[in-house]
Amino acid sequence: MTFDYPARRARLAELLPGREVPALLVTSPINVRYLTGLASSNAAVLVRADGSALLATDNRYIDKARTLDVPSVEASDVAGTLAEPGAGIEAAIMSVATYRRLGAGLVPLGPVVEALRAVKDDGELELLRTACEITDQAFADISVQIIPGMTERDLARRLENRMTELGADKPAFDTIVAAGENGAIPHHTPTDRELRAGDLVTMDFGARYGGYHADMTRTVSLGTPAAWQRELYDLVAEAQRAGRHALAPGAEAKDVDAAARSVIEDAGHGGHFRHGLGHGVGLEIHEEPFLGPSRTGRLKDRVPITVEPGIYLPGRGGVRIEDTLVTREGGPELFTKTTKELLVL
Repeated sequence: MTFDYPARRARLAELLPGREVPALLVTSPINVRYLTGLASSNAAVLVRADGSALLATDNRYIDKARTLDVPSVEASDVAGTLAEPGAGIEAAIMSVATYRRLGAGLVPLGPVVEALRAVKDDGELELLRTACEITDQAFADISVQIIPGMTERDLARRLENRMTELGADKPAFDTIVAAGENGAIPHHTPTDRELRAGDLVTMDFGARYGGYHADMTRTVSLGTPAAWQRELYDLVAEAQRAGRHALAPGAEAKDVDAAARSVIEDAGHGGHFRHGLGHGVGLEIHEEPFLGPSRTGRLKDRVPITVEPGIYLPGRGGVRIEDTLVTREGGPELFTKTTKELLVL
């Protein structure tokens, strides 16, 4: 897959006069990759308002850098080599120590590149679509293997191994498997706790493909669910449906969150939904934009984003349902297509 990196840098350059800086010193490894194509652990790129750019990296990556469509220099101190008076810096990325060392002439800025990354081109969407297809298939293949006596850790390992077998670079993040009472912990780390008949089992996982991250959560019932479990599941499914339907270019982030959250609050479980509704996905598993009660900004077209409401009852268990979708003018496009009907295994 090839990308138009000069066009990405040109879009960034157009934004700099509005930030009142002559250039932006980009030190986030993910943002450097987005703007140049260089994946590394030590690189920076200076993008100037006139459209010119200069990439710096150390001797481990310089040979690769010299094959790219941006001038490059070898340096161990990549930020120091590129720093120019008055240039903007990524305030959330650069350490205080580096900022002080380079001098006070640099201008801290917010997430400029991240805002550009939120809107995906066709190539990015194709990679993300493939990542989601792998995720769906892994769930289909492994869900039929889920039985009492299997541990959370074993189930997580099977999901991750299957995604790799299906062509994933690797898992997009550490897989969550939460059985029974552990389902009340949104980011539970899998343990040797065995799955038991009567458990709700939540699985939050995704494949990374071509650098792009999928994210999906499904909750299944191991045996016939109790009435309270079915009620909880149906409520989360209704909230998730409301959140999906609220996704649209121009929608405010907090309003999309409210569409799902209000369903849960009206049922008396507002205190049991303890996180934002969703987040963007792409070169990172959590990236702009974010959906939550206090989030600002409006969604744009062609933005991959998750919708993942959950209800968590301490000591009893929980339910979360999550999809990766893409905002479209005619309605959101669903990338994770595994059924959201409660699977009884």
